[in-house]
Amino acid sequence: MLELNHIYKTFNKNKNPNELFNDLNLKVDTGEFVTVIGSNGSGKSTILNLICGNTLPDSGEIIFNGKDLTKEKEYKRYRQIGRVFQNPALGNCSNMTVLENLMLAENKNKAWNLKKMKDSSREKFVEMLKPLGLGLENKMDSTINDLSGGQRQAVSLLMTTLSDIELLVLDEHTAALDPKTGEKVMQITKKIVEERNLTTIMVTHNLEHALAYGNRIIMLHEGEIILDLSGEEKENTKMDDILNLFNQISIRRGNSI
Repeated sequence: MLELNHIYKTFNKNKNPNELFNDLNLKVDTGEFVTVIGSNGSGKSTILNLICGNTLPDSGEIIFNGKDLTKEKEYKRYRQIGRVFQNPALGNCSNMTVLENLMLAENKNKAWNLKKMKDSSREKFVEMLKPLGLGLENKMDSTINDLSGGQRQAVSLLMTTLSDIELLVLDEHTAALDPKTGEKVMQITKKIVEERNLTTIMVTHNLEHALAYGNRIIMLHEGEIILDLSGEEKENTKMDDILNLFNQISIRRGNSI
């Protein structure tokens, strides 16, 4: 289970302070796939940054599977957390081949010898890439720089989940892709999450993806969770319902979307 307990976070404290979170509380059960939506500045990416450790809370605690991560270094958290970024250029080594990237990822947190592993790993990764349907099994010796955006994100996603992570964090990982490729990457995401039973948090601006994938949806507005739906309630929710609720809350608070 992931817990964010009594989180407070203010940016620019010394000049023009911006209080984002004021006693934020969130619990994500083991195996849940949570999609997070909200307007720009609502706190979506900051939640991910707090979980991963590149932003620290002013106060409060972050607990994962009973362990307090609040003050743990970012690189230590990545031993159990995998993150895929919006930019396909992140999360991989662009001047290394697909095969080399996958070997590096599989041996995260282990002692290894890249040269020794190369021949024994190739066929295994070829079989792993074939079902993705992106032709990556034929590009094992191509550098990441030579791939399309969708292919790069698929490799990054696979790299992130090759090691024994317990939490997958998806930071708008289809936002830079065209709709067709974005949908393909989402299907790959769903397959990997279900096969590994990974606890997953996905931030997205794509409401169709937010409603179609995962078993829980959260909407943030000005640092507050204003909507939290799961199970049948989420399954029965339509896009118009989400938009109408957002409009109603915005009007009550005197804001516009």
